[in-house]
Amino acid sequence: VIVQIGQRRMSLDEVLALSPGAILELNRPAAESLDLLAHNKPIATGSAVKIGENFGIRIATIGTPRQRIESIVDRS
Repeated sequence: VIVQIGQRRMSLDEVLALSPGAILELNRPAAESLDLLAHNKPIATGSAVKIGENFGIRIATIGTPRQRIESIVDRS
């Protein structure tokens, strides 16, 4: 699964110029929900939470069982 906090298009030159400590501004406000993806398909949304020294996601909405199954079935 992937927790997606935002997206940003960058040129190859911009990617190659990244260094430790670089900050990337994303296209999503900090207060907006995160997307939970399975096989790059959205299955739920939620918010970031801190659990001890780790991060997690608190699920707010979740797709139907059919949507979740369809996201993990390999159709290649």
